[in-house]
Amino acid sequence: MAITGVHALLYTAEAEALRAVLGDVLGLGHVDDGQDEGWLIFRLPPAEVGVHPADAPSHEISLMCDDLDATISELRDKGVEFRGDPVDQGWGVVISMLLPGGVEMLLYEPRHNTAI
Repeated sequence: MAITGVHALLYTAEAEALRAVLGDVLGLGHVDDGQDEGWLIFRLPPAEVGVHPADAPSHEISLMCDDLDATISELRDKGVEFRGDPVDQGWGVVISMLLPGGVEMLLYEPRHNTAI
């Protein structure tokens, strides 16, 4: 058996606007699967997965960066909104990005060892 990658899904009523942010603002390359015009699948940077204890099953997707302040500044200049100010959680400094259609995604500068 060989796991070859991770496929993450974001659901929003503003799919076109969110696709524009992923491609034009975050600069993620993409392919069009050819089944539906504009059904883009975006390339992600290397990934890792952690497992945390919880009372109920759930999952989330976060984006990591090397310099949170510089990344926030660059993304704000491109129109991305954020909720609050960066918070040092010990394991990393975090902030929530507000993306089209109400999608909220954590952006953080890790302070933990990474697997990538």
